[in-house]
Amino acid sequence: MKIRLIKDKVIGTGMLTFSILAVSMVLLIGIGLYWRSLPILQHHSIWELISSSTWRPLKGEFGFLSFIMGTLWVTGMSIAIAVPLCLLVAIYLSEYAPIRFKNFFLPLVNILAGIPPVIYGVWGVFFIVPLVQHYIAPSFVDFSTGFTVLSGGIVLAVMIFPLIVSIIVEVLQTIPKELKEASLSLGATKWETIKKVILKKAMPGIIAAIVLAISRAFGETIAVLMVCGNVPISPKSIFDPAYPLPALLANNFGEMMSVPLYDAALMFSAFSLFVIILIFNIISRVILQKIEVKNA
Repeated sequence: MKIRLIKDKVIGTGMLTFSILAVSMVLLIGIGLYWRSLPILQHHSIWELISSSTWRPLKGEFGFLSFIMGTLWVTGMSIAIAVPLCLLVAIYLSEYAPIRFKNFFLPLVNILAGIPPVIYGVWGVFFIVPLVQHYIAPSFVDFSTGFTVLSGGIVLAVMIFPLIVSIIVEVLQTIPKELKEASLSLGATKWETIKKVILKKAMPGIIAAIVLAISRAFGETIAVLMVCGNVPISPKSIFDPAYPLPALLANNFGEMMSVPLYDAALMFSAFSLFVIILIFNIISRVILQKIEVKNA
């Protein structure tokens, strides 16, 4: 009996240790990026770096505003496209679709999650960019190359589609049947039951799925790099080119490591992306907790 208690204590301590190590990785990553960013922070204030759009590295001018805005524009566009579509698809699969269709469709959706990002990028260059350039943009602007915020948003939306759909379907399936039956027995239609009972109960899980998708969209590199145009200006519309932070890192990291200040600037861009995602996740967690308390 004593040996069993010792084993149980050792296992519990070991799991606690690994849990602390896993959480500490976030802190260590942040500290490492900040430490590598110190050279540029000693020459420029953080506010100066994030509020300026001037990007002239060889002249010592490092303005990250256009890159931050590009990241926000492309990510926001992808979420605006993906969330309504994914929510409707997930509701159909959970509440309306026949079992055979659901069992056939969901594995196909999951296959999309396994396709390499570079394939999405190539698809975006040869199909989405021409579509935007020749058919969509001419209705709104005089000229567009097709390498725009909209193109990046569409490609990212397709990339995060399987993640959102899979999670929301799983969340909707956890809603007790008793709640649905009670609503229907009171005279509510199926759509009223979905809107006022199922979605309300599943809202925390839906928000969690969206948060995970946004976190992935923020950090996507190759596909975005190939279709957004990579012009260091702050987008004014969805038909303008953008230069997200991940694309900046992918395009320049490695060849500029021999220039200390440039290297530090790239590390600061990685640190900025890290902080943006961290702040977004903290805010989302607070909102999620408030919704859970409200639904309790």
